[in-house]
Amino acid sequence: MDLSNICENISVNSKNHVCFAGQDVCDLARDYGTPLYLMDEERIRRNCKVYAEAVREFFGEGSMVLYASKACSFARMYSIINDEGLGTDVVSSGELFTALRVGFSAENMFFHSNNKTDDDIYYAIDNGVGHFVVDNAEELEAINRIAGEKGIKQGVLLRLTPGIDPHTYAAVATGKVDSKFGSAIETGQAEEITALAVGLENIDLEGFHCHVGSQVFDAEVYIRSTDIMLTFIKEMQDKLGYTARLLDIGGGFGVRYVEDDPYIDIREGIRQTAESMHKKAEELGIKMPVVFMEPGRSIVADAGMTVYTVGTVKRIPRYKNYVSIDGGMADNPRFALYGSKYTLALANRANDEATFECSVVGRCCESGDIIQEKVMLPDGIKRNDIIAVMTTGAYNYSMSSNYNRLGKPPIVMLNKGESYVAVRRQTLEDIMSNDVY
Repeated sequence: MDLSNICENISVNSKNHVCFAGQDVCDLARDYGTPLYLMDEERIRRNCKVYAEAVREFFGEGSMVLYASKACSFARMYSIINDEGLGTDVVSSGELFTALRVGFSAENMFFHSNNKTDDDIYYAIDNGVGHFVVDNAEELEAINRIAGEKGIKQGVLLRLTPGIDPHTYAAVATGKVDSKFGSAIETGQAEEITALAVGLENIDLEGFHCHVGSQVFDAEVYIRSTDIMLTFIKEMQDKLGYTARLLDIGGGFGVRYVEDDPYIDIREGIRQTAESMHKKAEELGIKMPVVFMEPGRSIVADAGMTVYTVGTVKRIPRYKNYVSIDGGMADNPRFALYGSKYTLALANRANDEATFECSVVGRCCESGDIIQEKVMLPDGIKRNDIIAVMTTGAYNYSMSSNYNRLGKPPIVMLNKGESYVAVRRQTLEDIMSNDVY
C-alpha cells in the first residue's frame, strides 16, 4: 500500500520506516516512548488556510471559520487556531477555560452543547463569550435570566434541525428531526423557539445554526440543508418580522481513513455550497446572511498519527490472530464506539509484504478493546515492533480516558523537521492527583 494515498504527509524512508511530516516514526517512538500521539503542525495550519481562504472568497465579508474544539482540544491547538485567524466553538467550561488560558478572544467563541448548566452560562458570560448556540427553550430562558442579572444583552444563535439524513454513522448524524440536538423545523418547534427568542429582553438573536453530521463527502448535503435554512429565514421574516443576520452551517466534511474513502476537495465543496446559497437567497428575495462554518475533524484528523509498541502476538491456528499493543481503547475508543476504520502499518517494516491477517487489539481488560479487525501486516511481526495508526488527530486524544488507570499518551507536535511536547505524558502520580486518601 502507498501510505501517501491516505495523506501526503505520510511516507517511507530508506530504512523502510514510516515517516510522518518527514520524520522517522520509529525514531520518535524511541525518543518519546509509546503510546504516542503525533501531530503535524504544518498540516493543521495548511488545513486552516484552505478553509479560511475559501470561506472568505466564496461567502464574502464577515464570514468566518470556527474550529470545532471537541475534535482535539489542548492549549497549543488553540494557539495555532488563533494564529491562523479562526474562531472556535466550545462545548464546555473546560474547553472555554483552555482557550482563554492561551489568550484566545472570548468574543470569537461560540458556546455549544445541548445541556449547558447554569454554572456554564455564568462562567461564559463572566468571561465575555461572543455567542451561545442555544439548543432548547429551557436553556434560552436560563441565558436570558442570567444575562439580565449581569445587565447585558447576550448574543445567541438558535440550533435548528433541518431534517437532513447525511448517510453517515448513526451516532454522528445530528441533523435529523429526531436528533437530541436542536429544535426541528418540520415539527414547528423551530418557529416556536424563534418567536420566544425575539421576545426576550436580554437576548440578541443574531441568527441560526445547523449541523447535519460528520464524514460528509458530498456538498449536496450542505446544499440541501442550507436550502431549508434559508427558506426558514424567509418564513421568519414574513411571519415574525425577524431577519437572521448570521447562519452557521456547521462542519462535517469527511476525511480519508482508508483507501476506499473518497477524496474531497474542501475548497470546491465550499464553492458549490456558497454558489447554491447565493442563488437561493436571491430566489427568496432575502439578503444573504453572514455564513460561519465549523470544521473540526477535517482540520486535525489527517494531521494526527498514533504510534504503539507491539507486546504479544497470539496465533490461534485455523481461527484468528491477535496483535496486542501498549495502548488501546483508552487512547482511541472510536472502533469500540462506532466500528471506525483505520489504516495501520508496521512502522519499522513499512514496505514488507503484508500477508499476516490479524486483529490489532489493546491492553485494556475488555473484549471490545480493539483498534481494528482484519488488518494485513508483515508476517513475523513480534514483540517491540512499532505499529502506526493513521489519521488519528480527531477524537482520539479528546475522547481518551484513564480506563484501567492507564495514563494518557503525550502529544508531540512535528514542525519543519523539529518536534516538541505539546501535552506531556501522564504519570502514575498524575492519575492519582485528584484522589483523596
